[in-house]
Amino acid sequence: MDKQHLPSSFCVARWFAIGFCVVAAAAVSSSSFAAATPASSSFNSDLDLARHLEGAFERVADQTSPSVVVITTKHKEISTSDSSGGDDGENGQQFKGTPFEFFFHHMPQQEIPDVESQGSGVILRKDGYILTNQHVIDGGGQITVLLKDGTKFTNAVVVGVDDRIDVAVLKVDGKNLPAARLGDSDAVKVGQWAIAIGAPYELDYSFTVGVISAKNRSGVAGRGGNAYEDYLQTDASINPGNSGGPLCDIEGRVIGINTLIRGINPGHPGFAIPINMAMDSADKLIKEGKVKRPWIGIGIEGIDDDKDLAEFQDDVKDGVVVHEIREGTPAANSGLQPADVIVAVDDVAVKSPRELQQQILRKNIGQKVVLSVVRGDENVHVTIQTDEMPDQLQTVSLERHVIPKAETAFGLTVQTLTKELAERLKIAASDGVVVTDVADGSAAQQKGLQRGDVITAVNRAPAHSIEDFKSAIAKAGQDKGALMYVKRGRATTFVVLKESK
Repeated sequence: MDKQHLPSSFCVARWFAIGFCVVAAAAVSSSSFAAATPASSSFNSDLDLARHLEGAFERVADQTSPSVVVITTKHKEISTSDSSGGDDGENGQQFKGTPFEFFFHHMPQQEIPDVESQGSGVILRKDGYILTNQHVIDGGGQITVLLKDGTKFTNAVVVGVDDRIDVAVLKVDGKNLPAARLGDSDAVKVGQWAIAIGAPYELDYSFTVGVISAKNRSGVAGRGGNAYEDYLQTDASINPGNSGGPLCDIEGRVIGINTLIRGINPGHPGFAIPINMAMDSADKLIKEGKVKRPWIGIGIEGIDDDKDLAEFQDDVKDGVVVHEIREGTPAANSGLQPADVIVAVDDVAVKSPRELQQQILRKNIGQKVVLSVVRGDENVHVTIQTDEMPDQLQTVSLERHVIPKAETAFGLTVQTLTKELAERLKIAASDGVVVTDVADGSAAQQKGLQRGDVITAVNRAPAHSIEDFKSAIAKAGQDKGALMYVKRGRATTFVVLKESK
């Protein structure tokens, strides 16, 4: 990581602003007292309040900093020749907003010499267990842990990682280490003090102060549909190197693990994993080496995230759209379908992807749940038995083949999928119409469809053949478009195609 330094003018301005706010707040709180006393007495009272607060910050620094560690990793960096945009997805892949990018984006890799990167961590137990971010130690290699008193541990061992929430637990061979005091992130309130300690820009044990700006933030990391996001947001300055370090309250108790900043400039909001959420994973990693979670095997999005689908679900205002169903999962073995809108889990209403995730995570592995679903103009109930979430999702690649052309619509050229053609294309699906070509600039291309995709239904009517496909397309309104179920590899999703006006 390149060494960088915060401008001194920025630091001065920030602390001047904080000091001004503190004194202003103290002045307001003592205004009634000041009205009845001489000006000098009011000044002394305000100064005493500021000094008390200053003392509280000093105690947090003195008491909490020894439990913070600086983590240095030496590993081989993987560079790619792909310069396209997009957010980082799970397992380092990228996706650009089309239904399949997350599963099928490929990047040629080139190995370069060892590099060092630095982050932070928190000592959980006196016997050497340390909590940090998974991305701090990602890439393997040698991991060195440095304590504030100068004690250094080389070759720290990775006990386990939970990439769903971006945490990792390390173990060093230490005794009587200064373990951090943990707070209760569920009790955190917006507006309370928030203090970050870490090693931003290789400036070890930097101490910044702000407030909790918001709770329960999600959808800010761009980590894909398998990540669980429930962040504390803060305006305490968080920068590269703070990752894995603690976010503390005014008592010095750890309430979060700093993990990211949205944007690259000073003043952008920072985010921390709530300590209750992080410790739930950490305890399981220490005990079992992995985190077991229930899942049903679907990719989801908010109903407001797909405006085209909204026209097929006029009466549904809240709920969670089933965007993908993965092969071999509980959802694939149930009656759930792509484009279904889940509105409740065991009669508990869910209005957002986060709420649906929370309801499923509360279930036991192997437990049956009943999903209340809106499908077009029907209300149905789907019973699913949860299973253990796999450590990693398999990815699939499709080779290019020369395929004869057939019927065309929305820029798609398709033909009936036969057993022989499926074997030739190495396609697991055995029923539907296969996409043989996608026209440049077409509606299909804009939605991310590609050769080798298999369309199994149009407007929820099965498409067993070209004749079924043609009939369904003919019935689809030009304004409303066509809702298609699409299978690629081990995932089934949906797209809504419309002709451009």
